[in-house]
Amino acid sequence: MVLVNDEEQYSLWPSAQPIPEGWRQVGPIGAKQECLKWINRNWPDIAPLSIRSSQT
Repeated sequence: MVLVNDEEQYSLWPSAQPIPEGWRQVGPIGAKQECLKWINRNWPDIAPLSIRSSQT
């Protein structure tokens, strides 16, 4: 599954494992390739949110 944290960083996570604190599930729960494809479409700027916010 795809997880995201408060810094808008994404991660793949095994769906059978509990979601770690500070993360939440977004996007698909499915095959690795499906999840990676979703991340590539939805995560255009890999810089953490706090870095992006300070640059504006």
